[in-house]
Amino acid sequence: MKPVPRIKLKVNGQEYQVEVPADITLLELLREYLSLTGTKEGCGKGECGACTVLMDGQAVNSCLVPAAKAEGSEVLTIEGLASPDGRLHPLQEAFISEGAVQCGFCTPGMIMSAKALLDQNPHPTREEIKVALSGNLCRCTGYAKIITAVEKAAAMIAGEGRG
Repeated sequence: MKPVPRIKLKVNGQEYQVEVPADITLLELLREYLSLTGTKEGCGKGECGACTVLMDGQAVNSCLVPAAKAEGSEVLTIEGLASPDGRLHPLQEAFISEGAVQCGFCTPGMIMSAKALLDQNPHPTREEIKVALSGNLCRCTGYAKIITAVEKAAAMIAGEGRG
């Protein structure tokens, strides 16, 4: 395996230059080279959504993105969602308060997909939430509490549910 020349990217607001083998994925770069293990590997085929991160503001399955494609990109993972003072993002708060977390394996990917949705559409309908999360599988909760959590987070972000 020949290493790729250093990949420059920004992850969770921090600049990195990483030398990695040419055949690894963004998921592997995040987990194995940057020790950001919140992003999970589920199926490894882009079908479960457990590995979802935001790359340049778009939700992507990091198991399908060659690391080299992240050159010059800005990546946001679940670890970068909380504020610098440690306060949870409204999506994280809502997932907890609404009981949308069971085993937690799918949670990072669900939250990142929901973040991408709310960044594009701050007031989604239930149907729009369902569509946005359709690439994320959960085997524990069903989806009702997850959808409710996204609705609650949208209200919190809009200032309707804070307090």
